[in-house]
Amino acid sequence: MTQIDDIVRLVRSVLGTDAMGAYLHGSAVLGELRPKSDIDVLVVSARPIAAGKRRKLLDGLLNISGGGASPSSRPVELTIVLQSDVRPWRYPPRSQFQYGEWLRDEYESGSIPAEDPESADLAPLITMVLLGKRPLFGPPPAEVLDPVPHDDLIRAIVSGIPDLLAELDSDTRNVILTLARIWTTVATGSIRSKDGAADWVLARLPEEHRPALARARAIYLGEEEKHWDNLLPLIRPLADHVVGEIHAARKTALPAD
Repeated sequence: MTQIDDIVRLVRSVLGTDAMGAYLHGSAVLGELRPKSDIDVLVVSARPIAAGKRRKLLDGLLNISGGGASPSSRPVELTIVLQSDVRPWRYPPRSQFQYGEWLRDEYESGSIPAEDPESADLAPLITMVLLGKRPLFGPPPAEVLDPVPHDDLIRAIVSGIPDLLAELDSDTRNVILTLARIWTTVATGSIRSKDGAADWVLARLPEEHRPALARARAIYLGEEEKHWDNLLPLIRPLADHVVGEIHAARKTALPAD
């Protein structure tokens, strides 16, 4: 049984008929799963999730996701939305439940995922789900989710930049690649895989900023080990340059707030 089978079995056993559908997003629908890719799943629920069910979901995910499972297991990112919170669409959307490996320490210490009153990250997530059309169970995603207006998509991804920059030193590869994806989406209107976005950005970067992004891409693809060595002084200037390009591109993509 695969990790995806385990996720589906856990969700259906805990939520029962309240689980309207489960859908892949992220790398699985933007190209293919890479060596460092998470398994990204969105679940649409018909009803709010009680505390006891949150605990059961969390306990199951701590065992399924890489970090608690076997060394070969991928990290799992599972997000649950209440359908009435996202259909009809409004901004900012709300999230019922989220699990990700960056939250493992917090959850293992006793915290339980709570409802998030504002979850802008759902805008690109739902957009990817609708583009991917990859149900694990349930109807096609367009039957349970509304499309995200382009302006809301851009507003959402740009709003996450300060939090990303705060993690630049601790999660360097992911932050650099996510910034590249944001620039690509703001400039082109499309959501690409992380390595695809890196390719687009590399072709537009000044020479001095290319090595750090190329290293992040290579680590993501499993072509190089996770190390930065003499590239460390180049990381912050790369991030600052990309953020500047994002804001410049946004001026033509979205009216000022």
